[in-house]
Amino acid sequence: QVQLAESGGGSVQAGGSLRLSCAASGYRETNYFMAWFRQAPGKEREGVARLDIGGFATYYGDSVKGRFTISQDSAKDTVYLQMNSLKPEDTGMYYCAVSPWNYDFYSSSWWSPARYIHWGQGTQVTVSS
Repeated sequence: QVQLAESGGGSVQAGGSLRLSCAASGYRETNYFMAWFRQAPGKEREGVARLDIGGFATYYGDSVKGRFTISQDSAKDTVYLQMNSLKPEDTGMYYCAVSPWNYDFYSSSWWSPARYIHWGQGTQVTVSS
């Protein structure tokens, strides 16, 4: 059974930093994609960053590029999202998600939540002005 457990959320002031963690267990594939999404109240789930676990390639949404960094610790089966220079508009529930590997990592279709088959329960991030 695949389980994804997010942690590290909290409340910070604008300009602050947080590091989210996603611990994965039970997923037997060596190569796959892992992504972070976020969802603010009343808004659609938005892709933030994704990582090719086997190839280490990364890709970011325009709204977080240059501020967020996705990384992995293979020994711990954990993926991180380092979030710097946080803004109030970064507020939302942050989810990690897993998808089987595919050749088209840089396709915009990977921002669609429908392409991911396993999801965590989410961790709340609140940024105050």
